[in-house]
Amino acid sequence: MRGSAAMKILIVEDEVKTGDYLRQGLREAGFVVDLARDGVDGLHLALDGDYHLIVLDVTLPSLDGWGVLQTLRHSGRETPVLFLTARDQVEDRVRGLELGADDYLVKPFAFSEFLARVRTLLRRGRSQEPEVLRSSNLELDLLRRRVIRSGQRIDLTAKEFALLELLLRRQGEVLPRSLIASQVWDMNFDSDTNVIEVAVRRLRAKVDEPFEPKLIRTVRGMGYVLEALPPARG
Repeated sequence: MRGSAAMKILIVEDEVKTGDYLRQGLREAGFVVDLARDGVDGLHLALDGDYHLIVLDVTLPSLDGWGVLQTLRHSGRETPVLFLTARDQVEDRVRGLELGADDYLVKPFAFSEFLARVRTLLRRGRSQEPEVLRSSNLELDLLRRRVIRSGQRIDLTAKEFALLELLLRRQGEVLPRSLIASQVWDMNFDSDTNVIEVAVRRLRAKVDEPFEPKLIRTVRGMGYVLEALPPARG
């Protein structure tokens, strides 16, 4: 599936074999996948991460799926959620949907059906996303994979594009290096690695230095932020 490599999915499943099986299957289908084994860890990842879809078991240690979903929706997160559960009672399905689940799959299930449901939810989610991200005179076109600043086309590498997309999606928010590493490179970098600094420097040289206003700032000791600040007075 074209474009699925950039799609990030969180699985919250305490059954070891099921969780590992789903993670492996989704990765083989081209997705980036994180796996949590209990509700508290799953909720933490869901709130801190930038996922396109959450696959959520109902019966979980420490915090059940109902609680995870309820907290997510109360926090304003609209990430699509696919419930997995061994409970096949109608009232359970109704409860999940009323809490804000987007789909409901009863165990046991065929992986082919699971994958079809995942792709359907992701397509639905993409149709609701903006096609163009903007800040000041900078535009990033998600469909055409094109960046324009002050009417001028800018060529970026795949990683530079992903980094700029992340900064624009979370503009005004200071993003720690660790979050950038996990979202753009799908890995944890050691604190003494300067890969993030080099990537941001190269991105700035292309999209910021030749233009005004400057959009990408370093917040010392914290990370990076993209925002269009109002001009300083007199």
